[in-house]
Amino acid sequence: MTTTDNNKNNHKPSPNGKEIRLAQKGSYEALLRGNAEWVERRLKDEPDFFKTLAQGQSPEVLWIGCSDSRVPANEVTGTKPGEVFVHRNIANVCVHSDMNMLSVLDYAVNVLKVKHVIVAGHHGCGGVAAALSNKQFGLIDNWLRHIKDVYRLHSHELDRITDETQKLNRLVELNVSEQVYNLCKTSIIQNAWMERDDLEVHGWVINLSTGLVKDLKVSSYGAHNLGYVYELDGVVPAK
Repeated sequence: MTTTDNNKNNHKPSPNGKEIRLAQKGSYEALLRGNAEWVERRLKDEPDFFKTLAQGQSPEVLWIGCSDSRVPANEVTGTKPGEVFVHRNIANVCVHSDMNMLSVLDYAVNVLKVKHVIVAGHHGCGGVAAALSNKQFGLIDNWLRHIKDVYRLHSHELDRITDETQKLNRLVELNVSEQVYNLCKTSIIQNAWMERDDLEVHGWVINLSTGLVKDLKVSSYGAHNLGYVYELDGVVPAK
């Protein structure tokens, strides 16, 4: 038997492969049916909903949240499509080297002119839990370093918490607070504050057990509390 024959034998479908394909097809088609049903409900309530939606967007909120499937921005806030601009990543991290997040932030702030930027975490966050451990998970370990840095900054408080669930949820809250601070340090936010007074950055944590939002009371509307080295003046003109 040749090597090619061996490879073919090694890749034969498993006995239940047909059942798996049928299940895959069923779950995929359920998404399409769900879309059709959603459209039908929307048109029943608002016949011109999609015509209006297609004309453009003018959201007042940018939501920077966790990728966790249990915390969709519109569901949590009870808003409609077109009312919240959304960026999501593992554990709602905001770092100055993330061009994806910065591009979304720049567009939301300078083009859409949003009035509120919300960093939204949630209790029981898997990304934060992973950062609390010493395990390796692969490529994501490099992303989780940002959350480990938050732990390092607040270890004096966190190391005194003996209950693991409480420690996790407190780190979730501290992580959100630090990400709010990180956003405020960006040139995007600071330059916007120089031009207008109607932009605020907020920190929320969602309690999955109740669905309710906890406002962390870290809202910022100016660069005055960032510290000397972070607070930027206007752009220096080229000589």
